[in-house]
Amino acid sequence: MHEKILILDFGSQYTQLIARRVRELNIYCEIHPWNKTPELDDSIKGVILSGSPFSTRDESSPKPDLSKIKGNLPLLGVCFGAQYLANNYGGEVLPSTIREYGRANLSSVDHSNVLTKGMTVGSQVWMSHGDTIKKVPENYKIIASTKDVEVAGFEIEGENTFGIQFHPEVYHSTEGSILLKNFLVDVCGCTQDWTPSVFVDETVANLKEQIGDDSVILGLSGGVDSSVAAVLLHKAIGKNLHCIFVDNGLLRKNEFNSVLESYKGMGLNVKGVDASQKFYSELKGLTDPEAKRKAIGKVFIDVFDEESKLVKDAKWLGQGTIYPDVIESVSATGGPSATIKSHHNVGGLPDYMKLKVIEPLRLLFKDEVRRIGRSMNIDENILGRHPFPGPGLGIRILGDVTAEKVAILQEVDHIFISTLKEDGLYEDVWQAGAIFLPIQSVGVMGDERTYENAVALRAVSSTDGMTADWCHLPYEFLAKVSNKIINQVKGINRVTYDISSKPPATIEWE
Repeated sequence: MHEKILILDFGSQYTQLIARRVRELNIYCEIHPWNKTPELDDSIKGVILSGSPFSTRDESSPKPDLSKIKGNLPLLGVCFGAQYLANNYGGEVLPSTIREYGRANLSSVDHSNVLTKGMTVGSQVWMSHGDTIKKVPENYKIIASTKDVEVAGFEIEGENTFGIQFHPEVYHSTEGSILLKNFLVDVCGCTQDWTPSVFVDETVANLKEQIGDDSVILGLSGGVDSSVAAVLLHKAIGKNLHCIFVDNGLLRKNEFNSVLESYKGMGLNVKGVDASQKFYSELKGLTDPEAKRKAIGKVFIDVFDEESKLVKDAKWLGQGTIYPDVIESVSATGGPSATIKSHHNVGGLPDYMKLKVIEPLRLLFKDEVRRIGRSMNIDENILGRHPFPGPGLGIRILGDVTAEKVAILQEVDHIFISTLKEDGLYEDVWQAGAIFLPIQSVGVMGDERTYENAVALRAVSSTDGMTADWCHLPYEFLAKVSNKIINQVKGINRVTYDISSKPPATIEWE
């Protein structure tokens, strides 16, 4: 088993950031709910306790069982995790007299301590807490402070147990990576050998063993995730991988034919299936976003069920599910967090479909998927593509979906994306697309009054889609795109630009 770090999640908005920072150091880690700790084995080199929106002083706050961890494995508590280690082992946590949210600076650092060595006095850290560790137990040693918070970091003497009040995982903690590396490498003894090539070798070997001589059907979407999953499976089982690229009628303009040819050029065994009318029929009259997602998912399953019957010994359905889709997040109370939207790749298959699911990417974040793809020399035109939702334009058309609306939105989207590329802005944007709004507005074209549709353009910057900021595209660019769309796309007379960030908004509108 590969060595790993265990991250216990207490509902913090930053938990997945901790995991990404650990992975960036070529160290494998897993996130688990605090109340569902997996069986501890020799592969676990250390444990990190996340932050939480809860106060450790509250009776109903999470109370993890650390009896098998604390003192036995290296342990790092972050924010709430640090307060829990102080409050529940003889110290005292009280409401802050001066609450710290945002930037702070370290006023003292113990340079002799294994956790904080290499960090500098005055370095910026990111705080997000309403409580303060007022008193630490007798065997706790303070190793870092800020002007307002004396206990910004501590070590339990005689144990490899540490706590820090700030968040080393966020970008604004300028030396957070130093602290995390100190803990992971010098305290936990991790060897930093979880590289893309190692992942590929291990995954291909596991897939060969798991699948044997069976056949796998995999749905290709044209996106990064399904493409990387396909190449991994192809390396493992060759022609026993049967890729299906479905035209659901909700793809971008000309995407079906161009992407199909790209896949064939990669040597994949791929079949194109035009099922657009089936999707349109199932979507007819649906306006609720979740109902549309479920309808699209249902038809995909129906199509794959039909195709699977044409493939001899097809026993598996491959999917490009990635780690953020399958992490069991917890809310502040320790229960499952609220569902924002259903994921296209997640959730089992119906009983009548006799295929087992195989997901070669389910351990990876989006940026890691691209790294793995580059290590396998997948075409950059595929790896560099903006993320595109599984349900396609079906969730970028607010309200009911019709072939006419899809055709209009395809033209709008094509103008937006192609102009981003022409102006050298495509690489500066993490994801871009157009939204067909369920409203009409008055306009004037020539001397004629028009009453036509409005669209919203959306472009965001992000690293993994968990958080995102709207892109500050030049006004001149937006003016040019708007002018092109209104002049070239019949049925559109108004273009807007979405300047909402995630959170509180989501990247997609549905």
